[in-house]
Amino acid sequence: MLAKTFLFEIIIIATNVVGNYALKRGLDTAGIFNSFSPFAYVHVFAQPWVASGTLVLACWLGSRLALLSWADLTYVVPVTSVSYVLTAVAGVLFFGEAITIGHWVGIFCITAGAFLVGVTFPNTTDSPETAK
Repeated sequence: MLAKTFLFEIIIIATNVVGNYALKRGLDTAGIFNSFSPFAYVHVFAQPWVASGTLVLACWLGSRLALLSWADLTYVVPVTSVSYVLTAVAGVLFFGEAITIGHWVGIFCITAGAFLVGVTFPNTTDSPETAK
């Protein structure tokens, strides 16, 4: 159970970072997008990076749903928030975005919180099958 949980944590974190990277790269290519026209959405989703980012984030959602089916919400969300930290680092490395001291402090807090939650057991309640 712990190995499966750890594997899904890694999958969720990786797909979140990669999916968001792909969306950002694709939307940078597509240009500013601020239309209510359905044709504008079709045009943006036709961008390869946006399409691949959407597909990867669909995998992220499926993996997250699976993990939430056997682990506590109060465990899953903090632990997988490590992806926010890695996404910020990817923004700096790949897009040249600037991170302020305040952002770095927030990133440190997320990392510390994820570590504290990560050293606990992922499930504190009985599953419906074992409760009967």
